[in-house]
Amino acid sequence: MARSSGRTGDPPPSPDPLPVAVVDSHCHLDLMDTEVEAALAAATAVGVTRAVTVGVDLPTSRWQVAVAEAHPQIYAAVAIHPNEASHGVSEETFLAVTELARKDKVRAVGETGLDYFRTPPEGHARQQESFRRHIAIAKETGRALMIHDREAHEDTLRILAEEGAPETVVFHAFSGDAAMAKVCADAGYVMSFAGNVTFKNAANLREAALVAPADLLLVETDAPYLTPVPWRGRPGGPYLIPLTLRVLAATRGVGVAELGSAIATNAERVFGPW
Repeated sequence: MARSSGRTGDPPPSPDPLPVAVVDSHCHLDLMDTEVEAALAAATAVGVTRAVTVGVDLPTSRWQVAVAEAHPQIYAAVAIHPNEASHGVSEETFLAVTELARKDKVRAVGETGLDYFRTPPEGHARQQESFRRHIAIAKETGRALMIHDREAHEDTLRILAEEGAPETVVFHAFSGDAAMAKVCADAGYVMSFAGNVTFKNAANLREAALVAPADLLLVETDAPYLTPVPWRGRPGGPYLIPLTLRVLAATRGVGVAELGSAIATNAERVFGPW
């Protein structure tokens, strides 16, 4: 199902390998311009030995499940993305997502949540209803809830509180500031940082990464998007995790191996052992 990522330019070169094995907690293997096997080989070569590939609608969710079932180092997440949900989601689709979420290689319901950046106000109610349904699916199936939250922090946190959060909540590509990171930490929500934490204008994300507890941290690429500096805008892949992890380690003033080991442990707690 490979589709164009919309990224331009050549893929960045491989970074130096990591000293420990880590997990890319959120990528979209279907949107990459390389074959799955090649993407996994490139990632493994630099120490990114496992990944979670994420659906955004029913067809892509089914694709992620098939890929996860064919590759032992891959888990899948399934959901209807909030931007898709703004157009309305049928009951049949929610039931199909629920059935997919029950599959063994599916370890998260996501990405779901709210996106007020791309969706105008008239679509917010449908996004919120979809988010509530996905929260229920995550609780029913015992899966982690993987949240997309863009310019909707207040409503995202409110709906989680109103519905009662699942046991495990992950804020994918965490986009809040230090104050929100503290709120998430107090609630026990996991914060996953993507390549945008490396951007020059992302001081607020680095401040959030500094205050997030070590046992509530994950790292991701959101590949092929959010490619870290110095390759911002180029096509991304799980193999670029080392660039983001090294910035996170420097921000927190810890060694790369120490942080990588902690994040690998967190990933197994969130998604289960591979």
